[in-house]
Order: sequence, then structure tokens, then C-alpha cells
Amino acid sequence: MNVWIGVDLGTQSVRVMAVAGDGQVLGTASRALTSHRDGPRHEQDPEQWWRELAGAAREALRDVPASEVAGVAVDATSGTILLTDVSGRVVTPALMYDDRRADAARANEAGAPVWERLGYRRMQPNWALPKLLWLLDEAPEGARLAHQSDFVTRRLVGHEVATDLSNALKTGVDLIEERWPIEVMDALGVPSEILPEVVRPGTRLGVVCAEAAEETGIPAGTPVIAGTTDGCAAQLGAGANQVGSWNSVLGTTLVLKGVTKELIHDPLGVVYSHRAPDGSWLPGGASSTGAGVLTRDLPGRDLDALSAQAAARGLNGDGTAGWPVTYPLVSRGERFPFDAPGAEGFTLGSPADDVERYAAILLGAAFVERLCFDYLDLLGAPVDGEVILTGGATRSAYWTQLRARTLAP
Repeated sequence: MNVWIGVDLGTQSVRVMAVAGDGQVLGTASRALTSHRDGPRHEQDPEQWWRELAGAAREALRDVPASEVAGVAVDATSGTILLTDVSGRVVTPALMYDDRRADAARANEAGAPVWERLGYRRMQPNWALPKLLWLLDEAPEGARLAHQSDFVTRRLVGHEVATDLSNALKTGVDLIEERWPIEVMDALGVPSEILPEVVRPGTRLGVVCAEAAEETGIPAGTPVIAGTTDGCAAQLGAGANQVGSWNSVLGTTLVLKGVTKELIHDPLGVVYSHRAPDGSWLPGGASSTGAGVLTRDLPGRDLDALSAQAAARGLNGDGTAGWPVTYPLVSRGERFPFDAPGAEGFTLGSPADDVERYAAILLGAAFVERLCFDYLDLLGAPVDGEVILTGGATRSAYWTQLRARTLAP
């Protein structure tokens, strides 16, 4: 029986799971991570990633026979980077995926033709390349770029490793030619020697070294496989891996990711695509709307009770004329299905009580989800396949039914 080890590096925790080839979970564990936030600043200590990963791995593998472990792969947050020295030691804190201290203007001026050819119009300040330029202003000689997953996989194998195309997307990798656009990097003053090699997700990077085996409990010699970003890993894990299929993740915010044969080009720049292990494309976008508004506007309320009361009143999505509807933005700014940094949430109509206020939020999120699919269809993306719903909102049968009715043709 082959056992596969998955490592998920998130914002608040690192999770390790050991899964048999038939899908049986044989062991799982997690450890908390801490962040340092101050306005646009968001940093973590990469050494903590490794310490907590090691502890979680030892616990998850406690009852797993070493002889059955067939491989390990890591997924991590998209756009999180740091600099190391040539031996892999940390020389900067990790700038997290939402750290916005960098300025994207230089990257966009130098790389605009490449970014447009890759299907997106421009980079955002929180993308990895602007942050790399910001770090390089005071980088020591011999520094090396590492994405979050690169740092961990290097510790696992004990030597320098390639990065995967998915994590490298926001650092400016050319996903069509599957290489760094050296002409752009030269124009930006990024030395080629600081950039790791790039490979597709699913490529073997090496094997677990003896030192890492001692710390993590993962058997020495276990193949280390290039993973992907957390969003792509969630999509593939949900089963949205056929052309035309989509994974709609509704939690604090809404994220859509799908599969296409051809690269999708979006003139608004709100949809961009990752490269799948088989060479197809994984387009998607992330909205700032979602369930986060429930925590803000209805703190402490029993949401299951509100669902039951809303359903009893007939607020079930069969007809929406006259209902109050909320555009559920937690904070200023929208990213998908349109780019509007100044957007603010609002409500059409006047909810009579918390039940109607609750239903208005859920309905508004469903309308935004439908608008996202309509925009993808407008861009030429196939939307006729299976739609797989995941995320915290799926715990609500009422909300899931309302979304299904709203998404129906």
C-alpha cells in the first residue's frame, strides 16, 4: 500500500496528512503559525514553518509504516517569498502573499508585453516580483529567491531545488515557454543567479535527506515531488481537473478556479491562469465578497437558525423580486469579476430584521458568483462542466441550495 504525504502551508497553520492510495486518511496533524502584521506589512518567520512542519509530520506519521511512504509534496500560499543565502539559510523575513509594501510600477513597465501575452494585464503590489524588487534593494551579495514551498522542500532534500511554475507565476515566470523572462529580469536588475530553476508541478525534486528524516519522521529516501499553490492544490483536490469543470470556494471570500485547453486572455486583468501538470490551463479569479460579512454584520448569531427562518419565509432563490439584496464586501475594493479599488458594499432595499439581512447577504454572494461565471463565459472559457462547491459556506444546506438555483441556466 502506497502512502502519500501532503503538506499544506497556510497563513495560520501548517497541516500534514498521510493518505493511502485509495483515499484513506492514515494520519493528520497541524501546528499553529504566527504572523507579524502592521498596516501593509505582513511577515512570518520561515524557520517557524520548518519547526512546526517537523512536529506535525512526526505526529501524522506516528502509525504509518516507513516502508509504505511513497512520496511527499508541499503546497503553500501564492506570492509568499523570502531571500536566503547560497546554503539556504534565511536572510530576510518572509513577505506574505498580502504584504503590500512594494510598488508594482517598475515590474509592470518592464514586463507589460510578457504579462499581457500570459493572459493578465498587470501585476499587483502584493505579487512576488514587486516584493522581490523591494527586497533586492538591500539584499546581501549571493542572495537567492525562495518561494514559501521552496524553502521547505530545500530543507527536505538538503540541497538547492527547482521551484514549480505555479508558485513562480506571480514572480513573472513565462508559463508559455516555461522559463524566466531573462530580458525582463535584466531590465529590472534581477540577477539570473538568484532565480531558481522552474519545473511543472508533479516533477520529482529529489529525496528526503537523512537530517530532514531525523527531524520530521519522513523516511530518508522518500521522493519529494514539486507541489503547487494552495489554491491550485485545493482545486485539483476537489476534483475540478477536467476541461470545463470549476471549483467555487466560498469562505471568507469567493474564489473560482477551472480548467481550459487554451490560455484565457482577460482585458480587465482580473482572471489569470496557472499551468496544470499536464500542460493545460487553470484560470481563476478571487473576489473580495463572501461570508466574512456575516461575521461583521451578524456577530454571534446562530446562522443555522437564521437559515431555517429564511427558508420558512420562502427566501429560497425561486423568485427574488422585492427581496433586499446585499453586495457583501467586507472592506473597500473588489478584484473579481471586475477591478474596482474603490468599491464598497451596499444593500438594495431595507431588510426588516436579521433574518432578511442574513438572506440578503447570502443572495448577494450568490449573484456575485453567477456574475463571475457569466464573465468567464464572456471571455470564452468553457463553463458547461461540473461545478464543485467547497469552502466553509458549504456547511449551510440553505446557502448551497440558494447558490445552485442562482447558478442554474
